[in-house]
Amino acid sequence: MPELNTIQQIAVWALPVLFAITVHEVSHGWVARMLGDPTAMMLGRLTLNPVKHIDPIGTILVPLVMILLPGGFVFGWAKPVPVTWENLRNPKRDMAIVAAAGPLSNLAMAIIWALIIKLGVTLASSSSPAFMFLVYSGFAGVQINLVLMVLNLLPIPPLDGGRVLVGLLPGPASWQVSRLEPYGLFIILGLLATGILSHILAPPVNGLMSMMLRIAGIGA
Repeated sequence: MPELNTIQQIAVWALPVLFAITVHEVSHGWVARMLGDPTAMMLGRLTLNPVKHIDPIGTILVPLVMILLPGGFVFGWAKPVPVTWENLRNPKRDMAIVAAAGPLSNLAMAIIWALIIKLGVTLASSSSPAFMFLVYSGFAGVQINLVLMVLNLLPIPPLDGGRVLVGLLPGPASWQVSRLEPYGLFIILGLLATGILSHILAPPVNGLMSMMLRIAGIGA
């Protein structure tokens, strides 16, 4: 496919990034509501309106910089949906379920975007920019959702994988892992700055990307 200029890249990535981050957060709030905590609903966060979830740095600035950097991967974050763990019926177990909902929503969205690629490829012709835009957006949607899913599954609190781990481990071990939460962001930034994070994310993301492209009918 032809190279995109900067404006085209931003146009292609804007909707997939907003959807990936917004649906991820809404899924946390929706599952929490199902398990007894209405906090997100009461604060108006169970909505797909991205304005309610946008974090100026994580939703706009960081993804924009990552899009413009050559050879990098794109990720970001939204304002976290608040969950009052005391309201959950089984707080330790249910917090793990709430945390897992985010990455699972990204997997579901990656599959949907793969099907959009398939639709675009089926309908596209070399003279059809609208359908080529569909294909490019599909690729962006698959990538951002897979990166968010794999990143959030890392067992580092406050990432979802860390909170799932806290919910699964027995009491003392769970408590020890939960103590990492104040330092989790610094650990992630350190892994990013040293290049280790991309090496961790690349193998599972690339493997899952190959699976999604097979769903889209592209590749072996």
